[in-house]
Amino acid sequence: MSGNRVRLQAIRDVEAYVPPSASFINTEAPGQIFGENVFNKVVMQKRLPKSVYKSVIATIEHGAKLDPLVADAVASAMKDWALEKGATHYAHVFYPLTGLTAEKHDSFLEPVSDGSALAEFAGKTLTQGEPDASSFPNGGLRNTFEARGYTAWDPTSPAYVLENPNGNTLCIPTVFVSMTGEALDHKTPLLRSQQAMGEHAERILKLFGHTDPEHVVSYCGPEQEYFLVDRHFFLARPDLLNAGRTLLARSRPRAKSSTTTTSVPFPSVYSVS
Repeated sequence: MSGNRVRLQAIRDVEAYVPPSASFINTEAPGQIFGENVFNKVVMQKRLPKSVYKSVIATIEHGAKLDPLVADAVASAMKDWALEKGATHYAHVFYPLTGLTAEKHDSFLEPVSDGSALAEFAGKTLTQGEPDASSFPNGGLRNTFEARGYTAWDPTSPAYVLENPNGNTLCIPTVFVSMTGEALDHKTPLLRSQQAMGEHAERILKLFGHTDPEHVVSYCGPEQEYFLVDRHFFLARPDLLNAGRTLLARSRPRAKSSTTTTSVPFPSVYSVS
Protein backbone atom coordinates (compact mmCIF):
# COMPACT_ATOMS: atom_id res chain seq x y z
CA MET A 1 0.00 0.00 0.00
CA SER A 2 1.47 3.34 -1.02
CA GLY A 3 1.99 6.17 1.42
CA ASN A 4 -0.81 8.22 -0.13
CA ARG A 5 -3.30 5.35 0.18
CA VAL A 6 -2.29 4.81 3.80
CA ARG A 7 -2.85 8.49 4.59
CA LEU A 8 -6.26 8.51 2.90
CA GLN A 9 -7.24 5.36 4.78
CA ALA A 10 -6.12 6.98 8.02
CA ILE A 11 -8.28 10.03 7.32
CA ARG A 12 -11.30 7.81 6.61
CA ASP A 13 -10.72 5.89 9.84
CA VAL A 14 -10.47 9.11 11.83
CA GLU A 15 -13.67 10.45 10.30
CA ALA A 16 -15.48 7.19 11.12
CA TYR A 17 -14.30 7.20 14.73
CA VAL A 18 -17.13 6.92 17.25
CA PRO A 19 -16.25 8.21 20.74
CA PRO A 20 -17.08 5.97 23.71
CA SER A 21 -20.16 6.64 25.77
CA ALA A 22 -19.77 9.10 28.64
CA SER A 23 -18.87 7.49 31.95
CA PHE A 24 -20.08 10.44 34.00
CA ILE A 25 -23.37 12.22 34.52
CA ASN A 26 -23.73 14.94 31.91
CA THR A 27 -25.87 17.10 34.21
CA GLU A 28 -23.01 17.50 36.70
CA ALA A 29 -20.71 20.44 36.17
CA PRO A 30 -16.98 19.59 36.38
CA GLY A 31 -16.47 22.27 38.99
CA GLN A 32 -19.02 20.64 41.28
CA ILE A 33 -17.48 17.16 41.31
CA PHE A 34 -13.78 18.01 40.95
CA GLY A 35 -11.91 16.77 44.02
CA GLU A 36 -15.04 15.77 45.90
CA ASN A 37 -13.44 12.48 46.99
CA VAL A 38 -10.14 14.05 48.07
CA PHE A 39 -9.28 14.75 51.70
CA ASN A 40 -7.70 18.07 50.80
CA LYS A 41 -6.91 21.22 52.76
CA VAL A 42 -10.45 22.56 52.40
CA VAL A 43 -11.91 19.41 53.94
CA MET A 44 -9.31 19.36 56.71
CA GLN A 45 -9.98 22.99 57.57
CA LYS A 46 -13.69 22.23 57.99
CA ARG A 47 -13.26 19.03 60.02
CA LEU A 48 -10.15 19.57 62.12
CA PRO A 49 -9.67 21.85 65.13
CA LYS A 50 -7.78 25.01 64.28
CA SER A 51 -4.64 23.99 66.19
CA VAL A 52 -4.59 20.54 64.57
CA TYR A 53 -5.13 22.01 61.12
CA LYS A 54 -2.26 24.46 61.56
CA SER A 55 0.02 21.64 62.73
CA VAL A 56 -0.82 19.49 59.69
CA ILE A 57 -0.31 22.41 57.30
CA ALA A 58 3.07 23.11 58.94
CA THR A 59 4.04 19.48 58.25
CA ILE A 60 2.85 19.64 54.65
CA GLU A 61 4.22 23.05 53.68
CA HIS A 62 7.23 23.48 55.99
CA GLY A 63 8.32 19.92 56.78
CA ALA A 64 7.62 20.22 60.50
CA LYS A 65 7.57 17.04 62.61
CA LEU A 66 4.12 15.47 62.96
CA ASP A 67 2.76 15.32 66.50
CA PRO A 68 1.29 11.88 67.39
CA LEU A 69 -1.67 13.58 69.05
CA VAL A 70 -2.34 15.41 65.81
CA ALA A 71 -2.30 12.10 63.96
CA ASP A 72 -5.10 10.79 66.18
CA ALA A 73 -7.27 13.81 65.39
CA VAL A 74 -6.58 13.56 61.66
CA ALA A 75 -7.31 9.82 61.65
CA SER A 76 -10.65 10.34 63.40
CA ALA A 77 -11.72 13.08 60.98
CA MET A 78 -10.50 11.09 57.98
CA LYS A 79 -12.43 8.02 59.14
CA ASP A 80 -15.70 9.94 59.59
CA TRP A 81 -15.28 11.60 56.20
CA ALA A 82 -14.57 8.26 54.48
CA LEU A 83 -17.54 6.55 56.14
CA GLU A 84 -19.78 9.33 54.90
CA LYS A 85 -18.45 8.61 51.41
CA GLY A 86 -19.47 4.96 51.75
CA ALA A 87 -16.01 3.55 52.45
CA THR A 88 -15.80 0.47 54.67
CA HIS A 89 -12.07 -0.25 54.16
CA TYR A 90 -8.85 1.73 54.02
CA ALA A 91 -5.65 0.98 52.11
CA HIS A 92 -2.08 2.16 52.49
CA VAL A 93 -0.95 2.79 48.90
CA PHE A 94 2.76 2.66 48.06
CA TYR A 95 5.09 2.10 45.11
CA PRO A 96 7.47 -0.81 45.77
CA LEU A 97 10.52 -1.73 43.73
CA THR A 98 8.50 -4.33 41.86
CA GLY A 99 7.46 -1.55 39.47
CA LEU A 100 3.79 -1.92 40.41
CA THR A 101 1.43 -0.13 42.77
CA ALA A 102 0.79 -1.99 46.03
CA GLU A 103 -1.99 -1.62 48.58
CA LYS A 104 -2.66 -3.15 51.97
CA HIS A 105 -6.39 -3.20 52.71
CA ASP A 106 -7.94 -3.27 56.17
CA SER A 107 -11.45 -2.71 57.45
CA PHE A 108 -12.64 0.18 59.60
CA LEU A 109 -15.10 -2.18 61.32
CA GLU A 110 -13.94 -4.20 64.31
CA PRO A 111 -16.24 -6.87 65.82
CA VAL A 112 -17.19 -6.52 69.48
CA SER A 113 -18.42 -9.09 72.01
CA ASP A 114 -22.13 -8.30 71.61
CA GLY A 115 -22.06 -9.27 67.92
CA SER A 116 -21.99 -5.72 66.55
CA ALA A 117 -19.15 -3.87 64.83
CA LEU A 118 -17.39 -0.66 65.81
CA ALA A 119 -15.61 1.64 63.34
CA GLU A 120 -12.08 2.36 64.54
CA PHE A 121 -9.13 4.15 62.98
CA ALA A 122 -6.35 5.31 65.29
CA GLY A 123 -3.50 7.69 64.57
CA LYS A 124 -0.87 4.93 64.83
CA THR A 125 -2.82 2.96 62.21
CA LEU A 126 -2.84 5.98 59.90
CA THR A 127 0.85 6.76 60.25
CA GLN A 128 2.29 3.24 60.03
CA GLY A 129 1.43 -0.11 58.47
CA GLU A 130 3.18 -3.40 57.80
CA PRO A 131 2.67 -5.09 54.41
CA ASP A 132 3.76 -8.66 53.72
CA ALA A 133 6.83 -9.89 51.84
CA SER A 134 5.13 -9.92 48.44
CA SER A 135 5.88 -6.20 48.07
CA PHE A 136 9.61 -6.87 47.77
CA PRO A 137 11.25 -7.30 44.34
CA ASN A 138 11.67 -11.05 44.83
CA GLY A 139 8.07 -11.43 45.96
CA GLY A 140 7.16 -14.36 48.17
CA LEU A 141 10.66 -15.90 47.96
CA ARG A 142 11.61 -13.88 51.04
CA ASN A 143 10.88 -15.56 54.36
CA THR A 144 7.97 -14.07 56.28
CA PHE A 145 10.10 -13.20 59.32
CA GLU A 146 12.46 -11.25 57.02
CA ALA A 147 9.74 -9.09 55.47
CA ARG A 148 9.92 -6.23 57.96
CA GLY A 149 8.72 -3.60 55.51
CA TYR A 150 6.75 -0.68 56.87
CA THR A 151 4.51 1.91 55.26
CA ALA A 152 4.54 5.44 56.66
CA TRP A 153 1.88 8.04 55.97
CA ASP A 154 2.94 10.78 53.55
CA PRO A 155 0.87 13.85 54.54
CA THR A 156 2.15 15.81 51.52
CA SER A 157 -0.09 13.66 49.29
CA PRO A 158 -3.81 13.92 50.11
CA ALA A 159 -5.84 10.83 50.93
CA TYR A 160 -8.79 10.04 48.69
CA VAL A 161 -11.78 7.72 48.39
CA LEU A 162 -11.62 5.33 45.44
CA GLU A 163 -15.04 4.30 44.16
CA ASN A 164 -15.39 0.69 43.03
CA PRO A 165 -18.37 -1.48 42.08
CA ASN A 166 -17.70 -3.66 45.14
CA GLY A 167 -17.45 -0.72 47.53
CA ASN A 168 -15.46 2.41 48.26
CA THR A 169 -11.99 2.42 49.81
CA LEU A 170 -10.07 5.16 51.60
CA CYS A 171 -6.63 5.29 49.92
CA ILE A 172 -3.80 6.70 52.02
CA PRO A 173 -0.56 7.58 50.15
CA THR A 174 2.46 6.21 52.00
CA VAL A 175 6.16 5.49 51.63
CA PHE A 176 7.67 2.02 52.02
CA VAL A 177 10.83 1.58 54.08
CA SER A 178 12.68 -1.16 55.94
CA MET A 179 13.05 -1.36 59.71
CA THR A 180 16.50 0.22 59.32
CA GLY A 181 15.19 3.14 57.25
CA GLU A 182 16.26 1.91 53.82
CA ALA A 183 14.03 2.97 50.93
CA LEU A 184 12.06 0.07 49.47
CA ASP A 185 9.97 2.13 47.07
CA HIS A 186 10.28 4.81 44.41
CA LYS A 187 8.72 7.62 46.45
CA THR A 188 11.01 7.71 49.47
CA PRO A 189 14.14 8.71 47.49
CA LEU A 190 12.13 11.45 45.79
CA LEU A 191 10.93 12.91 49.10
CA ARG A 192 14.43 12.70 50.55
CA SER A 193 15.85 14.46 47.49
CA GLN A 194 13.29 17.25 47.85
CA GLN A 195 14.18 17.62 51.51
CA ALA A 196 17.91 17.79 50.73
CA MET A 197 17.29 20.35 47.97
CA GLY A 198 15.30 22.50 50.38
CA GLU A 199 17.97 22.38 53.09
CA HIS A 200 20.78 23.38 50.74
CA ALA A 201 18.63 26.06 49.09
CA GLU A 202 18.00 27.61 52.51
CA ARG A 203 21.74 27.47 53.24
CA ILE A 204 22.51 29.31 50.00
CA LEU A 205 19.82 31.90 50.69
CA LYS A 206 21.45 32.65 54.03
CA LEU A 207 24.76 33.23 52.24
CA PHE A 208 23.02 35.93 50.20
CA GLY A 209 21.74 37.71 53.30
CA HIS A 210 18.38 36.05 53.88
CA THR A 211 18.69 35.41 57.60
CA ASP A 212 15.33 33.67 58.07
CA PRO A 213 14.21 32.11 54.77
CA GLU A 214 10.98 30.20 54.59
CA HIS A 215 10.92 26.50 53.85
CA VAL A 216 12.01 25.87 50.25
CA VAL A 217 9.96 23.33 48.31
CA SER A 218 11.22 21.88 45.04
CA TYR A 219 8.91 20.56 42.37
CA CYS A 220 9.73 18.01 39.71
CA GLY A 221 7.81 16.62 36.78
CA PRO A 222 7.77 16.33 33.01
CA GLU A 223 8.36 19.65 31.28
CA GLN A 224 8.14 18.40 27.72
CA GLU A 225 4.97 18.60 25.69
CA TYR A 226 3.34 15.35 24.68
CA PHE A 227 1.39 14.91 21.46
CA LEU A 228 -1.21 12.22 20.91
CA VAL A 229 -1.32 11.07 17.29
CA ASP A 230 -3.98 8.80 15.88
CA ARG A 231 -2.59 5.30 15.37
CA HIS A 232 -3.35 5.30 11.64
CA PHE A 233 -1.38 8.51 11.12
CA PHE A 234 1.38 7.13 13.35
CA LEU A 235 1.75 4.01 11.18
CA ALA A 236 1.94 6.21 8.08
CA ARG A 237 4.99 8.08 9.43
CA PRO A 238 8.32 6.23 9.02
CA ASP A 239 10.12 8.83 11.15
CA LEU A 240 7.81 8.20 14.10
CA LEU A 241 8.06 4.44 13.68
CA ASN A 242 11.86 4.46 13.60
CA ALA A 243 12.73 7.31 15.97
CA GLY A 244 9.70 7.51 18.21
CA ARG A 245 9.65 11.29 17.84
CA THR A 246 9.27 14.02 15.23
CA LEU A 247 12.35 15.28 13.39
CA LEU A 248 12.15 18.84 12.09
CA ALA A 249 14.77 20.19 9.72
CA ARG A 250 15.94 23.77 10.17
CA SER A 251 18.89 25.92 9.08
CA ARG A 252 21.97 26.14 11.21
CA PRO A 253 22.62 29.58 12.79
CA ARG A 254 25.96 29.99 10.92
CA ALA A 255 25.12 28.03 7.81
CA LYS A 256 26.52 29.49 4.57
CA SER A 257 23.66 28.10 2.57
CA SER A 258 20.01 28.11 3.47
CA THR A 259 19.80 24.52 2.25
CA THR A 260 21.97 23.24 5.10
CA THR A 261 19.74 21.63 7.70
CA THR A 262 20.03 19.79 10.95
CA SER A 263 17.62 17.50 12.75
CA VAL A 264 16.02 18.79 15.93
CA PRO A 265 14.23 16.28 18.18
CA PHE A 266 10.74 17.31 19.17
CA PRO A 267 8.91 16.13 22.28
CA SER A 268 7.80 12.54 22.54
CA VAL A 269 4.86 11.38 20.46
CA TYR A 270 2.55 8.58 21.52
CA SER A 271 0.10 6.75 19.31
CA VAL A 272 -3.49 6.20 20.37
CA SER A 273 -6.02 3.86 18.83
